Amino acid sequence: MDIWPVVHAERKALAADLRGLDAGDWARPSLCGRWTVRDVLAHMTAGATLTPPAFFGQLISSGFSFDKVQEKGVAANRGATPADTLANFESVVTSVKHPPGPTQTWLGETIVHGEDIRRALGIQHKYPADAVVTVADFYKGSNLLIGSKSRIAGLTLKATDASWSHGSGPEVSGPILSLVMAMTGRKEADDDLSGDGVATLRSRS
Repeated sequence: MDIWPVVHAERKALAADLRGLDAGDWARPSLCGRWTVRDVLAHMTAGATLTPPAFFGQLISSGFSFDKVQEKGVAANRGATPADTLANFESVVTSVKHPPGPTQTWLGETIVHGEDIRRALGIQHKYPADAVVTVADFYKGSNLLIGSKSRIAGLTLKATDASWSHGSGPEVSGPILSLVMAMTGRKEADDDLSGDGVATLRSRS
């Protein structure tokens, strides 16, 4: 599939969902580690401003710590207020810049981080089914940074709302979006899943 139009459309939809949030909403914990909703959006902005040379330059200046690169990116793109954070994100909605990595990575980042934010805020959003399947197909074979391939090893994943399945072993079934979130270590998504393999998947998150 042509990934960038989908990325751009999903960024635009996320920005629209976030207009009008109050300060408390921006400060809510997201599904992404210790980051708030505002932090995750700033991180998404940072990723859409980096080219591979710029990324490697930052990696070197950060002592080859990927975590430090991410934290610097969040700090640089938060702005003084939540309105600044949103404006910074809106300025990169149509960007095709990205750090090194397969293009599926950025589709995955857009969908997963979009859900990190939306689920924390109780916002529901319907993503294109083929885009979510593309992300699932990418993550099932990737251990890059988030270790999804190892996390689902020895399990059968089966979508209940799409023609998608993967693996062998105890079954984990549920909506394809929740499977993607669980593959990336979001324990909150496990509540949407069923099957004998759910406990194993949860223990690996």
